[in-house]
Amino acid sequence: MLDLMSGDAASVVVGAFGGLLLGLSARLGRFCTLGALEDFHLAGDATRLRMWGVALGASILAFYLAAALGWADPTASVYLAQRADLAAAAIGGLTFGIGMALAGNCGLGALARLGGGEMRSFVIVIVMGLAALATLSGPLSPLRVALFPPVLADSPQGIAHGIGALLSIPASVVGIVSGGLLLLVALRGASRRALWGLPVAFAIVSGFVGTTYLAATSFDAVPVRSHTFSAPLGETMVWLMLSSGVPPGFGVGSVFGVLGGAWIGSRVRGVFRWEACDDHRELRRQIGGAALMGVGAVLAVGCSIGQGLSAFALLAYTAPVALGGIWIGGVIGLKLMIEGRAAFFRV
Repeated sequence: MLDLMSGDAASVVVGAFGGLLLGLSARLGRFCTLGALEDFHLAGDATRLRMWGVALGASILAFYLAAALGWADPTASVYLAQRADLAAAAIGGLTFGIGMALAGNCGLGALARLGGGEMRSFVIVIVMGLAALATLSGPLSPLRVALFPPVLADSPQGIAHGIGALLSIPASVVGIVSGGLLLLVALRGASRRALWGLPVAFAIVSGFVGTTYLAATSFDAVPVRSHTFSAPLGETMVWLMLSSGVPPGFGVGSVFGVLGGAWIGSRVRGVFRWEACDDHRELRRQIGGAALMGVGAVLAVGCSIGQGLSAFALLAYTAPVALGGIWIGGVIGLKLMIEGRAAFFRV
């Protein structure tokens, strides 16, 4: 691949491949974070929650198998290389979760719906990307850095590495066992639909493995990363405006891959149709929710996919804290929408 294109271009291909799988899983398998919470808390249906569990367990298992084979290095990722700020993960996750419920989708869900022709999601994608950039490198950046300064860690900030050091066993063994057990629990009594979590896991791990290979073999500085849908939305917008001077990267490929996979999936299901927002109150709520998601995802260093799956695949300390915050925030947001503001005080 590197004989035909630069490292940056190759990282776009890696991102697009995984994004395509995620888009197909979202449209054909209906993989959705908010949908899983809604089904579980409002309808008592754990089908999509089990799908999430399959994706999570398979991601951890496959990633640490790859690490044991030397195909991936968890310590090269920002999730383990940066000091774990649990307060930022909790606050960011909670903020993201509330915004996700108000917007009616996370970043991946919004892209998947946009790929199916829903123009309401276009507004969510744009606002979320702008809010993420404003928090990451724009006017909100100084406040973010002052409150939650990013600091490189002296040791890997991961559960597997912590347990491995305590028990004097390789971190990969801890990861493989942990992922395998979680996968077995998620699959026990699950329907075939839960298996849609497997291509999601493959997408997550392919990102880490692909960028690890490119970082080691390319002359370009390719960061080791996998899928997340907060800052990459902003990166894609910047690239669309400044592509003559700004090379694309993994995040841009991931975004376009999801759009392509969602378009294919919606065509296969026969559900592609153009839709617009015809309720200004709904649009206002979605804009506010998207802004909260963009800010929250940057504070937590990842969205429901970035922290919930990519960071969790590495068993980063911040991942369960951020995912727990997203879950609680999502429930709060759903209660606010269904029962009104008074519900906030009953959560």
